Amino acid sequence: MSAPAPVRRDRWRRRFGEAWDRRRTTRSERGVGWRLAVPAVFAAAGALAVTSAISADGTDLRPERYGDLGSLARQQTRQVQALQERATKLRAEVERLTEAIDDSRLDELEEQIDLLRGPAGLLPVEGPGVTVTLDDAPSSARDLVDGESVTLDDLVIHQQDIQAVVNALWEGGAEAMTIQGQRIVSTTGIKCVGNVVILHGIQYAPPYEISAIGDTEALLGSLSTNPYIATYRQYVERYQLGYGVAVDGNLQMPAYEGSTELGYARPAGGRRAVADEDL
Repeated sequence: MSAPAPVRRDRWRRRFGEAWDRRRTTRSERGVGWRLAVPAVFAAAGALAVTSAISADGTDLRPERYGDLGSLARQQTRQVQALQERATKLRAEVERLTEAIDDSRLDELEEQIDLLRGPAGLLPVEGPGVTVTLDDAPSSARDLVDGESVTLDDLVIHQQDIQAVVNALWEGGAEAMTIQGQRIVSTTGIKCVGNVVILHGIQYAPPYEISAIGDTEALLGSLSTNPYIATYRQYVERYQLGYGVAVDGNLQMPAYEGSTELGYARPAGGRRAVADEDL
């Protein structure tokens, strides 16, 4: 037997009311959640933007991709040059502030530093010397390439060729030296990247000029007797690599303006560094 119509209507009204109350409660709870979530998302996005800006420090965090090492080396060269200019300005400011300090002990240390600037390559110098020029073989020499006994690597200058000349000049008593006009110091490294050379972070293409100030006769004698240079000159005759030596009565060399801090390797995994006494 079915319930009377008024009873059914009351029952449906009650159910509808309960359903409506539940819907309102759900919407209210969800609305509060969204109202809290939206500001949180914007705050997180802002924090990420600030973090990226600080990390970038004016550089591009997503630089374009490079298809070759040459493009990457040129981009790095521009950055190194900008940093070197900034470092030069900062050193000048440090020297200016240091001179303004009135301290006798500091004056003594400055005098000691000044005595070491010359041997360290931090002062410009001039004097008689020699310049050695190394160059890749001409394009006509590519006819010699057969892929087996002769390759393209045999026709270009490598970092070991430049290092051989540098070492021969030091052995000959060179007092100061430059490569491509850059002053060479004890921390200078020569690195080959593709068919170019990186020196103090700057990219150079051949021909390469290595100049040394010193006793010209001793320098020329060291070049003529050095076994590595002798091997290179065989390649000059065989593959037409460039090699020239010129004597100059008054070479002028700038002071080294790069970083003087020494970088060195550290043992991984907490291992003790090996000292000279352990060898």
